[in-house]
Amino acid sequence: MAKKKNVTAEDIISFYMDFVLENEKQPSSVYKFSKINNFEESIFYNFFNSFDTLEKHIFNAFYNHTIKALETDQAYSEFDSRTKLLSFYYTFFEMLTANRSYVVYALNKHKNKLKSVSMLSNLKNSFSDYITGLDIDTIDLKQEKLEKIQQKTLKESAWIQLLITIKFWLDDTSSSFEKTDIFIEKSVNTTFDLLDTKPLQSIIDLGKFIYKEKINMNL
Repeated sequence: MAKKKNVTAEDIISFYMDFVLENEKQPSSVYKFSKINNFEESIFYNFFNSFDTLEKHIFNAFYNHTIKALETDQAYSEFDSRTKLLSFYYTFFEMLTANRSYVVYALNKHKNKLKSVSMLSNLKNSFSDYITGLDIDTIDLKQEKLEKIQQKTLKESAWIQLLITIKFWLDDTSSSFEKTDIFIEKSVNTTFDLLDTKPLQSIIDLGKFIYKEKINMNL
């Protein structure tokens, strides 16, 4: 039988997910994996340099499919940052649910949880860029170094929140994962309520004013 020629990265991802779900383990080698699926080994290396790299790509592919789905909705571009993030969460977890068997296998196969988190490194980078692109209102600190620290803290906090939500979803036994939907709504809304900069900015401005006036009075 002639080898398949037009094998794409998406095809390889599909082959890999099918294999691990049927065998509950990684293929023993790229050679055997490509032979089983009837394509040249070199084609695999055109896209990935190992199965670990492939696994990282799979979770990032879930992210890319989520963004693509969101961008097909014309209303999405008009949403504020809170509604955009809620839309992202709901769509992303629909994507995970559609592939739940694989996600559960992939995240639970390592006893060392750090390896599971490492598998999500590409997803983390993409999600961090997404958070930056939301232009979430933060406190105007008027110092570049402090602004950078604040942005980094925002991205790290958003990532931790996503990890916590994934863990909640993994443990969710409710029908249609409705408890996860409730958790998403409450956690995202709480985060944005805490990020509401208007009262905090007013307190900072008042503090600056008092500090300035105190100094002036002491001169």
